[in-house]
Amino acid sequence: MYLGLDLGTSGIKALLIDAGQSVIGSGHASLDVSRPHPGWSEQDPAQWIRACDEAIAELRASHPGQLAAVKGIGLSGHMHGATLLDSADKVLRPCILWNDTRSHVEAAALDADPRFRELTGNIVFPGFTAPKLAWVKNNEPAAFAGVAKVLLPKDFLRLWLTGEHISEMSDSAGTAWLDVGKRRWSSELLAATSLDERQMPSLVEGTDRAGALRAELASKWGMQAGIPIAGGAGDNAASACGMGTVGAGHAFVSLGTSGVLFAANASYLPNPASAVHTFCHALPNTWHQMGVILSATDSLNWLSEITGKGAGELTAELGDTLKAPGGVSFLPYLSGERTPHNDSAIRGAFTGLGHESSRAVLTQAVLDGVAFAFRDSLEALRIAGTTLTRVTAIGGGSRSRYWLKAIATALGLPVDIPADGDFGAAFGAARLGLIAATGADPLDVCKAPRTDATIEPDAALGGAYADAYDRYRALYPAIRAATA
Repeated sequence: MYLGLDLGTSGIKALLIDAGQSVIGSGHASLDVSRPHPGWSEQDPAQWIRACDEAIAELRASHPGQLAAVKGIGLSGHMHGATLLDSADKVLRPCILWNDTRSHVEAAALDADPRFRELTGNIVFPGFTAPKLAWVKNNEPAAFAGVAKVLLPKDFLRLWLTGEHISEMSDSAGTAWLDVGKRRWSSELLAATSLDERQMPSLVEGTDRAGALRAELASKWGMQAGIPIAGGAGDNAASACGMGTVGAGHAFVSLGTSGVLFAANASYLPNPASAVHTFCHALPNTWHQMGVILSATDSLNWLSEITGKGAGELTAELGDTLKAPGGVSFLPYLSGERTPHNDSAIRGAFTGLGHESSRAVLTQAVLDGVAFAFRDSLEALRIAGTTLTRVTAIGGGSRSRYWLKAIATALGLPVDIPADGDFGAAFGAARLGLIAATGADPLDVCKAPRTDATIEPDAALGGAYADAYDRYRALYPAIRAATA
């Protein structure tokens, strides 16, 4: 057996798979987020330990005796969090999470230093770890003075599991301290935030062994002491391992609350000017790029709340046959936008409304607007040198065939729908645990799931979608100028 542990913002999942990668069972425990001030988002790392213990206990209760067969463990977690420890590994303050925006001033200052984009291949976003430390230095100097180690959330779990300070490339690439091309800490960038490499964990690849399970925990959970724990991955890279999105040109589109267009690369292809994330992948000598939409299914959920109709009811009104985009356009910038604009102040808009604009017309505009936002990400990836020939759809929004038809036609790419199964971050983490324990070839382990169906672009509507995308592209600068 192999165990994957995924530390999410709202909970921890423990997933057990067998040697054939069939899912045996899972356990879950919830987490709370603290928001003491506007723009703040924090968690007490002690919660993570409590929740991990509970999730494993639930898994053990439902599958008695089977944890004794676990031979490897993999870790996944939400990225960018700043977990600050003193010299005795005591937590100095609550962890500042990925969606915390308090450090926007510090992020802008670091991003103005050309070395950051040059070495990391990314804009310095407020959500990244480095500006959070700059904020702590400026606002909580006593805590900053006590920092002996900075750990990412999943790596704090690793410290508890193994007693070691270790991270891996995919998660560390989201700190703004990693030289992403060379896959090593940058002493230059650390010095720019008054830190040095001694305060960072050591680095391994996600498929490497990175510590062993402590005897005390092994005894408590009915496992063997010394089980190897893999380096693991940040949540998106772990999901990619679960989806088999690990080879050059492989990609998935995630229609969740936010949206992600994720592409694996065999080389380092940064494009920070278009707000594309370029990070190390969890596999050696592999990188990945992500275009990020801040409001994907959130846009449809917003319309659902406004109209009083469920999201499924709204999309059902459109029927099964894709229609040409109408005269109403929608910008899905309800909470700003990441790729390609890096604009936290921009907000969404409907344009072209008339007396004839029915609820179904607005729903179609929302679905098309999100599809065009994915097209923006696709164009940003193309500028960076990434060519895609197809994508796999995941996430709750992928249940709408109409939406997938719109995305396929907007992208001009076939969209594959995987067969039912659990291909998320916990599954990817379990796969990394299997690789670390057995030395298996990562490409043999991280296979794509069977494709259940493929949605082809509607060639007859390709021209209409291209024209509508051109209108969509013209709206951002116009709206930005009007609201500046």
